[in-house]
Amino acid sequence: MKTPLAFTIVLVSMYISITTATAQQTLKTIQSRGELQCGVHEDLPGFSTKGKDGRWQGFDVDYCRALAAAIFDDPNRVTFKPYIAKERFGALSSGVIDVLSRNTTWTLQRDVTYGFEFGPILFYDGQGMMAGTELGSKMSGPGATLAPQPERLRRLNGAKICVQIGTTTDSNLEDFFRRHQLTYTPVRFKLAKDMYRAYDKGNCEMVTSDISQLLTQKSTLKNPASHVILGLLLSKEPLAPAIRRHDYQWHEIIKWVGFGLIQAEEFGITSQNLDAMMTSSDPAIRRFLGLEDDFVSNVGLRNDFMVRVIRHVGNYREIYDRNLKPLDVERGANALWNQGGLLFSPPFR
Repeated sequence: MKTPLAFTIVLVSMYISITTATAQQTLKTIQSRGELQCGVHEDLPGFSTKGKDGRWQGFDVDYCRALAAAIFDDPNRVTFKPYIAKERFGALSSGVIDVLSRNTTWTLQRDVTYGFEFGPILFYDGQGMMAGTELGSKMSGPGATLAPQPERLRRLNGAKICVQIGTTTDSNLEDFFRRHQLTYTPVRFKLAKDMYRAYDKGNCEMVTSDISQLLTQKSTLKNPASHVILGLLLSKEPLAPAIRRHDYQWHEIIKWVGFGLIQAEEFGITSQNLDAMMTSSDPAIRRFLGLEDDFVSNVGLRNDFMVRVIRHVGNYREIYDRNLKPLDVERGANALWNQGGLLFSPPFR
């Protein structure tokens, strides 16, 4: 039986009313508290680490500073709360943190079953493996691939592999070996630092994680030159910030701050040339900088929110170069769409 149009409109109106009533709570809580609560990795070079001076730094950290800048015009009004992989989703669900910016993969289960909303993909990654140079030379090939040659795969059979529990990495590893009808022995760890320590001691032949993490952790090993990243991919890992569902306002904010970092790079607007760009006659740039029209006041931001973000934190390239370039993490898929990468922002209009 078809639902009458009038009844459908009533149901939609009721849903919107209920949603509106429960929305806007996160931003109000943040503003009342006077700071953002951001969940991050406990120690992942390039993405989230705490320096000896007690100051957090990294790619994921700077995204949260960008949010704080957009809201308060102050990137320092944020508290960083570190979590191991198994704890991060509980902290988000319970409301202990406002946003999870912790190299987290956007998956169907996390989106639909866990009840989270994801922001834009800010880093395109993939799961890989690291091994000693002797084994790695036998596994080398023309770049990373999801379809490695059979003779390369056979060298993995029976391998002892270090992996972190409570991550998509663990399940991806199992899927990969089942798919290729190979056996392996997993050695599971709760903490990433314990996993790499065990691998460095030779307790495992290989270690698996996102390639970005393998690259950054490789530099912490006793003899980095004795280890190589194998030329294969176990999965695609789109990393994005996550929040609790049913807060339209907060979802819009975390989305458009992320998109704004990307768009600022495409426009060539940096923290260094921002004042000069404010005099631009380009209508697209003027809209982006809040000099024309008003698109975001209804979600609780000032129209010039990206001016605040760029002035305090920079654009996507500045964040990337500050945190990941020193670790030799190539842009690759994380270049702009017009430079051969996948990063793309919807129009600011």
